[in-house]
Amino acid sequence: MPLTLHFYLLGYISPASPIYCTWWTAFEYTSFVSSAFLLAAISVQRHMLIFNGPFLKKPWMRTLLHDLPLILCLIYPVLFYLFAIILYPCDGTQWDYTNNGCGFADCYFAFDKVLGTFDMLVNSATPVIIDITANVILIIRVARQKRRLQQSVAWRQQRRMILQLFCLSGLFFVAWMPGVIIMLVQMLYDPMFLLEIQMDYLFDLIDVEYVFLPWVSLAFFPELNKWMKKVFSCRPAINQVGTSRQQQLDSKPVRVVNHSAMN
Repeated sequence: MPLTLHFYLLGYISPASPIYCTWWTAFEYTSFVSSAFLLAAISVQRHMLIFNGPFLKKPWMRTLLHDLPLILCLIYPVLFYLFAIILYPCDGTQWDYTNNGCGFADCYFAFDKVLGTFDMLVNSATPVIIDITANVILIIRVARQKRRLQQSVAWRQQRRMILQLFCLSGLFFVAWMPGVIIMLVQMLYDPMFLLEIQMDYLFDLIDVEYVFLPWVSLAFFPELNKWMKKVFSCRPAINQVGTSRQQQLDSKPVRVVNHSAMN
């Protein structure tokens, strides 16, 4: 995101060098694929946590089915793009210094259709599809369990969790899937297919994901929302001393003295 803002501030890539573009795209792809795989893994693991919780109490099962997949989701993208982008033999003449992300014109996209197609299908499309599918199935399973067991309290807690995952999945889907589909068509059939729309809109749509992601995450923490409302809606305290004193005086009984009786 900072590199994109720097590009829009200047209107061109600076510094206009192959090294800068190489590391930019490597960081961009690694960040997305890591996030996509983590979200897909968490969506699948959520099934085990809800329906097979005791199964994960064993340390070796928790390490195998919970910890290890998350670690692989972080390591695999780094290694893949290290070889596919940074170490890939390329002269650097394909970069476009007038477009965001240097046109995302990595050499393996331009000269290696097998590797480029693998990247689009396995690293970009597959985790998003797994994520959406896992969340839809989870909603169906939880709804069936609720109907069978009539657990209204547990359903409210699970509904918040499912809605959060579904919103995150939808955000990833909207931000990335249009670009992934167009890039697949460009690599397999027509290199000029919707190229202008891709450069002007779809690459920017990816950055919109990072703008909305924190707000989508914060929306499902009610305690944090209450705290933020309390902080940002602070009002100066009203001095109630005079009012309280007046109320005390008004509440005291009035004693009427009969002077004629005293005389």
